[in-house]
Amino acid sequence: MDLFSREDLRLLLANRQTPCVSIFMPTTRGIRLEDNKHWKNQVRQAEERLIAEGIRTSEAKDLLRPARELLDNVSFWSNTSAGVAAFLSPEMARIYRLPITLPDQVVVGHRFQVKPIVPLLSEGGRFYVLDLSQKSVRLFQGTFETMDEVSLEGIAPTNYDEAVQSDWMPEMRNFHSHPDRAGMAGAREAIFHGQGAGITSPKEGLLEFAQRVDRGLQRLLVNEQAPLVLAGVDYLLAIYRQANTYPHLLAEEIRGHSNRLTPQELHDRAWALVEPHFRKARESIADLYHQLAGTGRTTHDLAQVAIAAYQGQIQYLFVPLNQERWGRFDAAGPKVEIHERPEPGDEDLLNFAAVHTLSHKKGTVYAVQAEELPDQPLAAIFRLPIGERSSKRVVV
Repeated sequence: MDLFSREDLRLLLANRQTPCVSIFMPTTRGIRLEDNKHWKNQVRQAEERLIAEGIRTSEAKDLLRPARELLDNVSFWSNTSAGVAAFLSPEMARIYRLPITLPDQVVVGHRFQVKPIVPLLSEGGRFYVLDLSQKSVRLFQGTFETMDEVSLEGIAPTNYDEAVQSDWMPEMRNFHSHPDRAGMAGAREAIFHGQGAGITSPKEGLLEFAQRVDRGLQRLLVNEQAPLVLAGVDYLLAIYRQANTYPHLLAEEIRGHSNRLTPQELHDRAWALVEPHFRKARESIADLYHQLAGTGRTTHDLAQVAIAAYQGQIQYLFVPLNQERWGRFDAAGPKVEIHERPEPGDEDLLNFAAVHTLSHKKGTVYAVQAEELPDQPLAAIFRLPIGERSSKRVVV
């Protein structure tokens, strides 16, 4: 599984070269050839649509080469997650295995289609589990429906012996496409025996182990706000808390020999811990929306929200899942046209508002069922009252 962060979203939004091809596919996690064949059909569809748009066949094939090369990547298809997403343009090629069910969709346009990934970045959309033992260190990213392992190879030590090696250093690389490591479920928790260079006691060794794992996670989860749940035996989790610097570590833990649990068992126990936090935070912001009504800090007007989101003025945004509102955004105005039915050149303005809110570091999005919205058709809280907001777009 691969991580998709707000930095990835900003990268996609910054793309200026066209055409932009977005390919989404749910995976079966069954026989590898099933997903491979499906992906081949998706790439063929993308090529046909590019040619229909007037792109030369040779240029279309060249643009889609990174997606086509995946067909021969056995490791990629052996370590799929719930869905695969690809974003291709003359300027970039990004392909992700993600822990959410994605639509079966191919889109060719002037900008990337990112709506299917918004739930992953919305508040309550994801969480992490650090399964910690001396024999193995595993990090999982989860959503309400699934959970998959994130590779730590070269980023953080994956066991105690590796951590206390005096020459172990994390690799300096980006974190886009890491193949999953093989799981180590069933490994027994070992009592400390060995000591690394400069370590004079078992406790010092375990603290050094925890500190090196924490440093790796800090690099991997930079700017993340998703909660992290610890899993493992009591004494090791207590030592890790001394080393931890990640600000969103939960007090609740999954205690015991968690490396004997299946990913689904680990997911179910973790979700039971994080869901109340998600619900409480969402309800608190919904209450704040009602408290601020009439102060110039809130609106449910879609056009106002779209403009403010583009300018980086939205602090909190509630958008409904599985709904669309069609129209056009003109940055030169800025102005917004809203249509009852989609017209040529239209885009989903609910998605537009959510994406641009998320593209700014301090914007938070809650993607919820329509009946959970504090207002209709959406609800937003501005950073500042209307008279104090700048009309210029915030640059991040």
